[in-house]
Amino acid sequence: MNPNPFLNLEYEPELEHHLGEDYYDIVAAAEFPIHILRFRNDRLLPILNLDSQQVTNEDFIEAFGEFEGKRPFLALRYHGYQFGQYNPFLGDGRGFIYGQVRGNDQNLYDFGTKGSGRTPYSRTADGRLTLKGGVREILAAEALHQLGVRTSSCLSMIETGESLWRGDEPSPTRSSVMVRFSRSHIRFGTFERLHYLKRPDLIQKLLDRVIAVYYPYLATSAEKYALFYAELVTRVAELVAQWMAAGFCHGVLNTDNMSITGESFDYGPYAFIDTYNPRFTAAYFDYGGRYSYGNQSFICKLNLEMLQLPLAMVMSSEDLEAGLAQFDDCYNANYEKLMAQKLGFPDVFTPHVAELLTETIKLLRNSDLGYHNFFAELAQGFNDGWRDEQNLILENASFVSEISDRWKNLYHVCLNKLPPLAMSEIRDRLAAKNPQTALLRPVIESIWQPIIEEDNWQPFYELLEKIQTKS
Repeated sequence: MNPNPFLNLEYEPELEHHLGEDYYDIVAAAEFPIHILRFRNDRLLPILNLDSQQVTNEDFIEAFGEFEGKRPFLALRYHGYQFGQYNPFLGDGRGFIYGQVRGNDQNLYDFGTKGSGRTPYSRTADGRLTLKGGVREILAAEALHQLGVRTSSCLSMIETGESLWRGDEPSPTRSSVMVRFSRSHIRFGTFERLHYLKRPDLIQKLLDRVIAVYYPYLATSAEKYALFYAELVTRVAELVAQWMAAGFCHGVLNTDNMSITGESFDYGPYAFIDTYNPRFTAAYFDYGGRYSYGNQSFICKLNLEMLQLPLAMVMSSEDLEAGLAQFDDCYNANYEKLMAQKLGFPDVFTPHVAELLTETIKLLRNSDLGYHNFFAELAQGFNDGWRDEQNLILENASFVSEISDRWKNLYHVCLNKLPPLAMSEIRDRLAAKNPQTALLRPVIESIWQPIIEEDNWQPFYELLEKIQTKS
């Protein structure tokens, strides 16, 4: 037996045995000149029943950098709507499914590579991932996880020693290969490709497996297709609410970047907003603002509507419409609850909290207050005296002059709708929902410069620690 614990995991051939080559191509990985482990995610190892103390850096490199001779790798086939235009020339172009593993929570997880070389879907691209692209995805996944967003994670990132040329980075730039840990890499676009090919048989086969693996509690229901779509709508609505409360703009919400499990993944030109600006766009090439921060719920609902085209080949349009009809209410309820929690309250439990939410958004929209800084200082400054005296609220905040008496009065009233003993819960909730470190673009650049100038990774690891400890 190989002593490497990753190579001894019980990989489940779910895609190979139950779906087959109508859905993927078997591919080979690239060979890289060097292998330097830059990131390992020990947080994920217990899910795999692995002890981080018994997993070496060399184990990560052997498993996820030196791919020769390993198990078959699968590049998934999919299409998608990109900026509203259908593209039938997509698919895994710089990554593949390394393997699928059952966690100790009994969920099936994908190990998916990024930057592992060319596939049949690379077209003119090189199939590689820039080092900065890997760093950015690690940071996004860890920050979103800590903010309570349903997200994929990065298991490892290895620098690979190649020079890459990119139009959006100073070139030549350094290369990496990353392994993503997620519930599934099946996308809305996986179904859309089968609709394009006019293959309802393959849509039904895929849908049955998606339900069996990711929605198993629906598998025996006579209404399983309708229930699946309704739950997917709910999951996506919840996810967008999580992004919005976190102040996160995904950047490129094409249908090939939408997961069938309602999990966020495939972070490209994402950004966290600095100030509350619904028109903020993360992708420099999103000239029309299609994927702006404030447009995310509309776009995700539209993507769910586009998914109805393939699903309508195997289920009724009435069920699809009924499922989608719940999106807006679900999104609004979840967004309001999450924003109430950012203000310290368990939910929108009184009309006063609802009014406080409205006033808070109005305050952030009409001022230059930093979105994350506002909530961070709210959490840092909170004390029990706020319940007794409204003038004490945010008295030491850097932006105290921006806060109206009306806002303070509403916050004071909301505190007094709770018993005195609940103040410790308010304090804990504020701290849990509002980390002191926000992953803004200047912060990312501040840790990237030492990497490219001095090969100094310490600021990167220190930032990760701050994110993970919410400090």
